[in-house]
This record gives sequence, C-alpha cells and structure tokens, in this order.
Amino acid sequence: MDVLVRKPKAIIFDWDDTLVDNWNAIHHSLNATLTQFNHKPWSIKKARSNVRLSLRDSFPNIFGEEWEIAAKFFYDKIEQNHIKTLVKLNFSDDILKFLSNCKIKMGIVSNKTGPILRKECQYLEWNKYFESIIGANDAKNDKPSADPLLLCLEEIGIPANKLVWFVGDAPSDIECANNANVTSVLIDTKFKPSNTEYPLADMQHADLESLLESVKKLNNSFKN
Repeated sequence: MDVLVRKPKAIIFDWDDTLVDNWNAIHHSLNATLTQFNHKPWSIKKARSNVRLSLRDSFPNIFGEEWEIAAKFFYDKIEQNHIKTLVKLNFSDDILKFLSNCKIKMGIVSNKTGPILRKECQYLEWNKYFESIIGANDAKNDKPSADPLLLCLEEIGIPANKLVWFVGDAPSDIECANNANVTSVLIDTKFKPSNTEYPLADMQHADLESLLESVKKLNNSFKN
C-alpha cells in the first residue's frame, strides 16, 4: 500500500509560517540588527525570502566576523516582543487537536532558536501536543540537515521512515524531510516567495485546512 494512503505514525511540524506567524517580531528585530551593524534595513518581502536558515547558518553571510555579536543583539531584541506579536495560523488549533485525538505522535522542528521556540509553544499552551520540540542549535546541524528531525524522532521513539510526515512551508523543510527519508508535506502558504525554487514534495496542500481534511479522510478510511 502506498504510504500516502496509510495513516501516519507521526507528524512533525515546522513552526513559523506553518503553524504560527511571528514575522512582526522577526522583521523588527532583524532590521534593528541590520541598522546597528551599518546595513540597510530589509523590506518584509526580502526578509521572508531570505530568513529561512538558522542564525548560525545565515548570519555569517550577512555580518561576517561580527555575526555572533549580531546574533546576540538580534536575540535580545526579539525577546522583548516575540510573545506579544505571536499569532496562530488558521486551523492550527484544529489540526493539532484532531491529531492528538487520533493518537498520532507530534513534534516540532524549526530553525528558530530552541529556547525562544519553546517559550512560544508554552505561551500558546501547545506543549501538551508535542513529545519533542527541536529548534536551532539543539542538534549538531540545523535544517536542511536531517539532524534536527532525526533528533526529534529519537526523542519521540519512532524511526525515520515514510510513515513519518514532516510538514513545512520552506525549501529547507522539504530538503530536511528528503534527507531524513520521511514523507515531505509542503504547505503552499501565501508567505511563500514566488522567486524561490522548491524541491519536489511528496504531498502539497494550500493550507492547514486542506491538510486537515486530507488527514480526516485517511483516519475515516481506517475506521470503516
């Protein structure tokens, strides 16, 4: 039976632009950092298109030898307001509740730094849904490496295979899933940069509502 018509053993989610929107805080903090280090501020469009890798992978290219100082400045800024500007995306609550009721294991793998990621998850009271929450710097390498996804699955207690789905909105998410040999699921959100080339995903959905309906149909087929 094709894995895409079999009930998943686990579904792992990306965070920003997949379950939540916190670009207000990210954009504000990034521009404050760029300005502090004598760079021109970025438009929100440029930020969305370029801020996909973790800071340890992206900041050296922007700030050179000062990247670690710039990263600390950025983190200090984002800590000031990231909780206030955090917004759940439509149907994020619905799909997490449904999957939890179906006893499907869940986790988070994000390129947002681990402590900030876990604070946001706790604030939304979503910790009850996730058996593992892995952010940037928690594994040896960040996405698109398979390392953080494999660490997440190790903590959950499920081996990496095609009955694990990794749901995300960015090329690094699809590459990460492919590198770990799990099923890649692309959420084709309105935030996706039109000029970015995406690797081929195993599944693609317009939004979380579409993904939820797909999982509901799978679940119902196993009840009948």
